[in-house]
Amino acid sequence: MNDTLQKLEATIAARQNTAPESSYVAKLNAKGLDTILKKLGEEAVETIIAAKSGDRDATVYEAADLLFHTLVMLGHQNIKLADVLAELDRREGVSGIDEKNARDGK
Repeated sequence: MNDTLQKLEATIAARQNTAPESSYVAKLNAKGLDTILKKLGEEAVETIIAAKSGDRDATVYEAADLLFHTLVMLGHQNIKLADVLAELDRREGVSGIDEKNARDGK
């Protein structure tokens, strides 16, 4: 796992239940899953718009926001990044088409 992502996950976990006025992460968590998901959706759209525009710097910036808010959502649901990475490891070497068909029961 990337060291930066590990550090970020730890920081998010440490701030998750602190006073909402002292931490953006705590503020999001205090507002609940719907607020976190709304913010995650906004960041996904902003990432798409930046990528579509061809602006590399904006795409990097928005992708970083998207990753951050994804980690906030995972933390709120007590899902570790390691679990997501393990799922990606499980899929490695498997055709995306075959993997999707297996999920769909085809």
